[in-house]
Amino acid sequence: MLYALFQDPTAGVEVLTDEEPVKKTLSIIELISSGGLAGQIIIGILFILLVAALYIYFERLFAIKAASHIDANFMNQIKDHVSEGKIDSAQLLCSQQDTPVSRLIGKGISRIGKPLEDINTAIENAARLEVYGLEKNVSVLATISGAAPMIGFLGTVIGMILSIFEIANSGGQIDIKLLADGLYTAMTTTVAGLIVGIVAYITYNHLVVKTDKVVYQMESNSLEFLDHLNEPI
Repeated sequence: MLYALFQDPTAGVEVLTDEEPVKKTLSIIELISSGGLAGQIIIGILFILLVAALYIYFERLFAIKAASHIDANFMNQIKDHVSEGKIDSAQLLCSQQDTPVSRLIGKGISRIGKPLEDINTAIENAARLEVYGLEKNVSVLATISGAAPMIGFLGTVIGMILSIFEIANSGGQIDIKLLADGLYTAMTTTVAGLIVGIVAYITYNHLVVKTDKVVYQMESNSLEFLDHLNEPI
C-alpha cells in the first residue's frame, strides 16, 4: 500500500475541485415581486405617480410651446392698424393668433378710447388668467416631487418592521432568507420613490422656466402696446 502511495500520491484520496460560484441575476419584475404585498402596493402607487407626472409634463410642454409661438411682425401690424384707426382690423388680427400675447393685445384694443390706466388694468387682469392657464396642473408635479420620496420611505419603514418581526419570531436563530422580503421592500420602495421624485422635480423646474419665458414675452409685448398708445399723435 505504501508502495502504491509512493507511485501515485493521489491514490485513495478524493480530489476536491473548486466549483465556480453561480451568479444570481435578478430582473426588475423579480425584484418587485420579492418585496411582498406591501412593497408591490407602494411600487404600484409610485408607478401611477410617475405616469401622471410624465403626462402632465408633456401636455404642459406642448401647450407652453404653442403659447410661445407668435408671428414676428404681429406687433408691427397691430401698431400700424391702431395708428391708422383700423381698430376692427387690429381685433381681427388678434383673433387669428391664438396665443396669450394676442389675447392680451386684443383685450387692450377693445378698451381703446378709455383712459390708459383702464387699458393697463384690463391687460393685467387678462394676463393673470393667461398665467393661471399656463400653470395648470404644474403644481401637481411639485406635489409629486415631494410626496414620492416620502412614500418610498414609508415602504422602507414597512420593510424594516417586517424584518424585525421575522427576527422576533425566529427563536434566536436569524436566517437571512426570512429577512429577504422585508429588505427587498425597504430597498426597492426607497429607490422607486427617489426616482419618481427626481423625475417630477426636474420636469417641474423645466416647466417653470418655460412658463417664465412666455410670461416675459407677454409683459414685453403688452408694454410695447401701451407705449404705442401713449405716444403723442
